[in-house]
Amino acid sequence: MSEYHEPLPFHGGFANAEEYVESLLCFTTSSDLFQHLCGGVHILDFFTREPDLYAALLPESWREWFHKSSIEDTLDLLMRQDLDVASSQPGPPPSDLLDYIKAIRKHSLRRDWRPPASCSGRTTGSLSAPRLAHNVATGMNQKKRHEVFKFSNYVDRLATENAITHLVDFGSGQSYLGRALAREPYNRRVIAVEGKQSNIDGAQLIDHRAKVGKRVDCFGAGTVSQPQQSSSKPLAKGEGDSASDLKQSDSISGRPAPEQDFPNILSMGRTRGALFYVQHRIEDGDLSFLRNAAARANREPTRIPDATEMDGGDEMQERASMEERAAATARADEAKGGGLKATSTDPQSNHGEKPGQCLGLLMPPKPRLMVISLHSCGNLIHHGLRSLILNDFVVAVAMVGCCYNLMTERLGPPTYKLPSLRPRNARVMREGLAYDPQGFPMSQRLSFHTHMRGQGVRFNITARMMAVQAPQNWTSTDSSGFFTRHFFRALLQRIFLDRGVVQETRREREESVSGDEQGKGSAEATDPVIIGSLRAACYTSFRSYVRGAVAKLARDPECGPQIQHLMGSLTDEQIDGYERRYQGRKKDLSVVWSLMAFSAGLVEACIVVDRWSFLKEQKEVKRCWVEPIFDYSQSPRNLVVVGIKR
Repeated sequence: MSEYHEPLPFHGGFANAEEYVESLLCFTTSSDLFQHLCGGVHILDFFTREPDLYAALLPESWREWFHKSSIEDTLDLLMRQDLDVASSQPGPPPSDLLDYIKAIRKHSLRRDWRPPASCSGRTTGSLSAPRLAHNVATGMNQKKRHEVFKFSNYVDRLATENAITHLVDFGSGQSYLGRALAREPYNRRVIAVEGKQSNIDGAQLIDHRAKVGKRVDCFGAGTVSQPQQSSSKPLAKGEGDSASDLKQSDSISGRPAPEQDFPNILSMGRTRGALFYVQHRIEDGDLSFLRNAAARANREPTRIPDATEMDGGDEMQERASMEERAAATARADEAKGGGLKATSTDPQSNHGEKPGQCLGLLMPPKPRLMVISLHSCGNLIHHGLRSLILNDFVVAVAMVGCCYNLMTERLGPPTYKLPSLRPRNARVMREGLAYDPQGFPMSQRLSFHTHMRGQGVRFNITARMMAVQAPQNWTSTDSSGFFTRHFFRALLQRIFLDRGVVQETRREREESVSGDEQGKGSAEATDPVIIGSLRAACYTSFRSYVRGAVAKLARDPECGPQIQHLMGSLTDEQIDGYERRYQGRKKDLSVVWSLMAFSAGLVEACIVVDRWSFLKEQKEVKRCWVEPIFDYSQSPRNLVVVGIKR
């Protein structure tokens, strides 16, 4: 059982997971304020909307209390303060504000990681788990070390309890997780699937520089990396924090190795780990591409040799000669139409078979794969969860999601009670009209949930972007910094509007869902202008920010000349005038941003519940659950979704 003794880590007050899910969906689809804060407004339009966004969004009693309170007191009330104590103090917050905060807190998922009391099938790790070896942690910062340390131990326990033969790492990136699992003490067989060849090259370079492998020429689809048998020094605190720990090892001459394919990897035993790289852009849950990986890729891999090879003994030369002959035989057989044939680079895995024998004969009768991923972006976790259903050889999944803004939408755009708060941002509209069958929501439960606005749970990209915030981790310095950045960006949008860089969109008279009419021709939003990151010096003052942003936009080959024409005559005095005029509303913007980030915790809860519900709905799934596996202060996207096949 999970440390929470429930398949979902909800707070107290609910009898079971079903009651929690029903209450969560009812609140998120019926609360007008929640809907408006989570997708109905965008900070870019804070100073451009008419009527005033702040006044239209929040009740007057709330605005009066926020006016009297500091932003630090507001953040404390939202996330930390005892609300019973707050209601009994002089000048208490409005009761309906307290009720809203209670509802958000009540429906948010628990994020506190708990050290396990046992080694059961649903546990977040062990206090005595082995530390990462220094060379395995090469290139990791403190956050990544924490994540890889916790998740590799978690995955190994699940794999042991479910007789997993091989792990498939979706979106492996630099393969930090796969490298740890393939090494001692886990010695797992890991197939690292990555869409970008540059990431695979980078991972192999880390393998080589961290002295956990050799670079060798290969005619096949990927890399078999076998762990060294030499001792590994545990990682001391503070080590491996940056790329400066990457030290170039002695150059090793390359030599041909035989072709590798999916059956080859499945033929290997558990005695020694292996890391196999496959380049593939994952667009669904079908993993049949693994069987044809060798025919579709051609790259330089990395292989982790044993101690004898590292010493450069006679055995290495003899084995190299054998592999060269085997590779030549395999290529000759393929040229004659005999199909893909190759041998393993691990002599222990051949089990007496002759070099060149078809690897399909070496495949275990029933391979048992578990799909894993550490912070799957966007729809990638959807594909991973579906792989449990679409592939008979996948028997378990354990995936941690992130980057909800990169997910696509399945049901179309949401609606809002106040039409003046409906976004007209072109990107928001385009994403909302995608109707991607691979998008959110996955489950029947959320897709067909009936509510006052219709059917189905929807969150646009603005809401999903806010769901990756971690307001509980904000310090006063952090919040002050990004409140200033948001203020600068929103105020620059006002200047863009006044000078014709962006245009105001207006909606004619229309009726809201409740039947209330809005004023004709009310301003809704402005066209988006993507600025991206700027140098730190640009954030020292609003004048510096404007000059830096305009200079960057002016370099754009398409819109640059127009930007320069419209903004070139803007003087420093005019910039300072804008800042003086709107400075008093910076706090209003900070309050709204805080409410948006706080409320978006339920957007994340709905996304996670959707993934769990999808697994729960599948007849092939025996057990599924969600639990936190990282310390929230170090890694706020800390919820793992686990499914075990019957």
